[in-house]
Amino acid sequence: MAVEISPATTPADANMVDVATLAPGFVLDMRYATTDNFTGRVVPGYEAPRCYLLQPVAQALARVQNALRAQGYTLQLFDCYRPAHSVKSFVAWAHDLSDQQAKARYYPNVDKSRLLDGYIAETSGHSRGATLDLGLLQCRQGDCQPLDMGTGFDRFDPLAHTASPDITAAQQHNRRLLLDAMGAEGFANYPMEWWHFTFKPEPTPDTAYDFPVR
Repeated sequence: MAVEISPATTPADANMVDVATLAPGFVLDMRYATTDNFTGRVVPGYEAPRCYLLQPVAQALARVQNALRAQGYTLQLFDCYRPAHSVKSFVAWAHDLSDQQAKARYYPNVDKSRLLDGYIAETSGHSRGATLDLGLLQCRQGDCQPLDMGTGFDRFDPLAHTASPDITAAQQHNRRLLLDAMGAEGFANYPMEWWHFTFKPEPTPDTAYDFPVR
């Protein structure tokens, strides 16, 4: 999909909001603002662990969060808006076949040369402010623990395909909980990644953004 890069230099310019300001209880586990990700380093463009999304998308996610909290769950956010230059850094990493430090954890069963075939995109919906990656925590008496989804976040593997037949019934149930909660507010899942959702219809499908996450 061809997109134009917006000249916006701040979230406000882009009509994006910090979702944590819209509903309580989000767990921010923004991996690309840390070294705990498949590149092993802080990703360029991520200067703070914030989740920005276009305003209608953020409002829909807040509704998901409020509905889940009423059932004893909360959302664990891994990534939201992603600057366009951050995407370029992922692509550069994927092309560097000499860097295999993350293979055992993130892509043990897939050759790194194939990660651009569906796992890492040359242009990302995240840069349009309507896509995010997230998991689900169950909360009891103030203690929140991740539900077992069968793989971790960013596991480049057929096991991470949302409808994988090779996970347990309990893991399938947990993925369905997340799918149903997100689907109820207009979020569609990407079938190769159980954690990846896009709000439909996208508010700005032809526009990407490139301001840093601060």
